[in-house]
Amino acid sequence: MEMDAARMIGAGIAVVGLGGVGAGIGNIFATTIASLARNPAAQPLIQLPMWVGFALVEAVALYALVVALMLMFVF
Repeated sequence: MEMDAARMIGAGIAVVGLGGVGAGIGNIFATTIASLARNPAAQPLIQLPMWVGFALVEAVALYALVVALMLMFVF
């Protein structure tokens, strides 16, 4: 197998983690909307953990992107 083909396959495998990121972000916001629909007064208690969870899940996407770019251009 050529090295370029192996790089592209590795980058594609590294980006597979983005599917879980999409599901995680959807779950975070769906749960937040459902929680606020049931109890709007809890908004100050729910909003900060929602954004922290969103940031952590989005960090996984950035790590996957960095790994894919490293596989494509560095190695």
